[in-house]
Amino acid sequence: METHILVVDDEEAIADLVEVYLASDGYAVHKCATAAQALACVAEQPIDLAILDVMLPDMDGFTLCQRIREDHLFPILMLTARVEDADKILGLTLGADDYLTKPFNPLELVARVKTQLRRYTRYDRAAPGAEGQALDIRGLQICRDTHKCLLYGEELSLTPREFDILWYLCAHRGKVVSSEELFEAVWGEKYLDSNNSVMSHIARLREKLHENGRKPRFIRTVWGVGYTVE
Repeated sequence: METHILVVDDEEAIADLVEVYLASDGYAVHKCATAAQALACVAEQPIDLAILDVMLPDMDGFTLCQRIREDHLFPILMLTARVEDADKILGLTLGADDYLTKPFNPLELVARVKTQLRRYTRYDRAAPGAEGQALDIRGLQICRDTHKCLLYGEELSLTPREFDILWYLCAHRGKVVSSEELFEAVWGEKYLDSNNSVMSHIARLREKLHENGRKPRFIRTVWGVGYTVE
């Protein structure tokens, strides 16, 4: 079965370069120069992963990412010349799964695409003894088979990475999971002390879970150690 990659960039040379490298690895590439074209493509094609440029002529990539996340869970990689940490955090909190700045190494881009697809399609890091595909914790129901999460019967709109974080914490219920362990388990990369991706994703998850900051019902911070679902 073909894997379909959406590439949204109004710089034709960059879009063509990305297409060449992805196509050489056997991916079917759909190129769009505007957000409107991208949304139409997503509505018509079975997209498996999207690569979005931040600077687009009709809508910024952050807004496009948010629009896609309203209906789709496939991985999203932001590709941009903007390197500010605030922009990276914004992209991640709006539903992006990875972030790569221009200029970039095309081989690194392909490697990141493969990592995201592998995690999305074959993620399986449940804790020992937690072989079940569904967990129910005080009204929070999360199912790995369907990739759905319900809170008191209402389905939550989680990005694939938010889902993986929540599943990992719930599967390791009662254990304090460090940011390093959580990052390396979910992102599949080496954790760096300056990396705040875990913190920003946890903050977004808490918003969606309607958590009380002082008395969280689900994800509790153990200061200086990590996070736990009790």
